[in-house]
Amino acid sequence: MEHQPMECSYLNNPLMSQKPNSLLTSEAKNDQQPILEPEFDIPSQFIWPDNEKPCFDAPELEVPTIDMAVLSSGDPLAVSKAAELVNEACKKHGLFLVSNHGVDSGLLDRAHEYMNLFFGLKHYDKQKAKGEISYGYKNSIASRYSSKLPWVESLAFRYCPDVQDIVVDYLVNVLGEDMRQFGFLFMFGRRVYQDYCEAMEKLSLRIMELIGISLGLEQAYLRDFFQENDSILRMNYYPPCKNPDLTLGVGPHSDTPCLTILHQDMVGGLQVLTDEKWHSVTPIPRTLIVNIGDTFMALSNGIYKSCLHRAVVNNQIVRKSLVFFLSPKMDKPVTPLAGLVTSKNPRKYPDFTWATLLHFVHNHYRVDMKTMDAFSKWIQEQEPNNKIQA
Repeated sequence: MEHQPMECSYLNNPLMSQKPNSLLTSEAKNDQQPILEPEFDIPSQFIWPDNEKPCFDAPELEVPTIDMAVLSSGDPLAVSKAAELVNEACKKHGLFLVSNHGVDSGLLDRAHEYMNLFFGLKHYDKQKAKGEISYGYKNSIASRYSSKLPWVESLAFRYCPDVQDIVVDYLVNVLGEDMRQFGFLFMFGRRVYQDYCEAMEKLSLRIMELIGISLGLEQAYLRDFFQENDSILRMNYYPPCKNPDLTLGVGPHSDTPCLTILHQDMVGGLQVLTDEKWHSVTPIPRTLIVNIGDTFMALSNGIYKSCLHRAVVNNQIVRKSLVFFLSPKMDKPVTPLAGLVTSKNPRKYPDFTWATLLHFVHNHYRVDMKTMDAFSKWIQEQEPNNKIQA
């Protein structure tokens, strides 16, 4: 199949020029006041169906913690054991933790500090950072949906390693003069988040080395595949909610990119679906959460599972998370990795690009736990010659 290449530029990317439909209430449009207020009963559009409402006594997820130092230890047995743990986790539920990851704790602290500054702004000021599609400030009431809204605000940046200071460029040139009033966030936060993206990209490539080994590939294979990437950093802010038993911070879904690296605070709220039950992932200091996304599930030909997860909220304290999504270049073909299509494991998905999947979830489908099945059907309808081939 053929796809037009997409430049790594906010202004030149056609996907970024499409504005989502606004479903603001008339009161919100007139007053521009926040709806995510902890002292009020939640509006009806935030109430989820009974069969999707949260559970707060979910059992703990059994998840391995991978010591990333083994990759440079020179101990092949330690590397083999770590790869085995990754393989088991990714086949079962698609999630594992990493320790000794090399990301400076001071950088993590500063990233959370500037999150507090931004999300502590008045609603009117945060709205000035509104972006298009995947980037900029988002809140649920300005989404294209009118029901099952998530109790969350977010701020996201695009990151491409081949574009120097792309996060800084976004803050300065896209958010522009309106960012100057944000004071410390504008002057210092822009560099913090650039540094954060660079650190997470470096870590993600090391993780890809280990994932490659776990799939029987050469250590450098996946690092080379993702050396050029088109990634996203998103900050999630979950305010306290008066009725946490009625809503969700984020509904059940799998991430569409290849790999997610999550740094959450110590509040907790992440839940993962495995064995048809929701399980909690308790925050562990000095670790990061890694989960497989839909695009990598396709690359692995379904051998590794895209992690099915959600976030619950509480009525006492804010929960925050920083999420780095690693994806291939927009126009890079996504096709099963060498040797992963066999007679026992036939081809699961058609070829596609990250740009096409991104277009699908922003224009045709609300991400959930069956996104890749819906996307596979859709792309074969759009491209009759792009059928699943064994």
